[in-house]
Amino acid sequence: MSGQTPSRSISGIILTGFMGAGKTTIGALLAERLGWQFVDSDRAVEERAGMTVAEIFEHHGEPAFREMEAAAIRAAIAGERVVLALGGGALERPQTRELLASLARWRTVFLEAPLETLVSRCAGQANAPVRPVLRDHQRLAERWKARLPLYAQAHLTVATADRTPQAVAEHILAELGSIGNCGAEDTGAGQASADPVCTAGAGHGQPRGAA
Repeated sequence: MSGQTPSRSISGIILTGFMGAGKTTIGALLAERLGWQFVDSDRAVEERAGMTVAEIFEHHGEPAFREMEAAAIRAAIAGERVVLALGGGALERPQTRELLASLARWRTVFLEAPLETLVSRCAGQANAPVRPVLRDHQRLAERWKARLPLYAQAHLTVATADRTPQAVAEHILAELGSIGNCGAEDTGAGQASADPVCTAGAGHGQPRGAA
């Protein structure tokens, strides 16, 4: 995802990060603000499979889940004006990383927080999905550390520990240069729309430090 030449318009936003990062909550806020479609890859997999992520892992194993997840991601990015929340382990699949890196008009945002904060958020969620991995703190820490370099390839990193979901969403929109509509096409007069999001790519071709 690094090294991309930013386009003059943004047709999609991808949120990545570990469990508890707030991808679903913040993604829904962004989509509502922009008037875009919101897709949570975990929920999309569950709808297709007719079972929860935990049940898929239990009955079919992680490789089968990753295949379903990759299919859900491909379906989501086929559209435009989409905010996509990735599962925490989606970027471990090389094919998924390559696919997302090829999306010139999409921007990837890493929602960053210390592991202790992420675990606390998961533990405090009412009606949260079952996460067996939370019972094994050593394995959890190992997964988090292993995934950090993958998350860090995002165009933009946003520190979330001391921000509300609303503040994180506003910060992302400000960094991407928009609080309005996105993805406008050329006006036909040789000039692209001056819509803020559509010209938000400048400066985001390389990974950004946490803001």
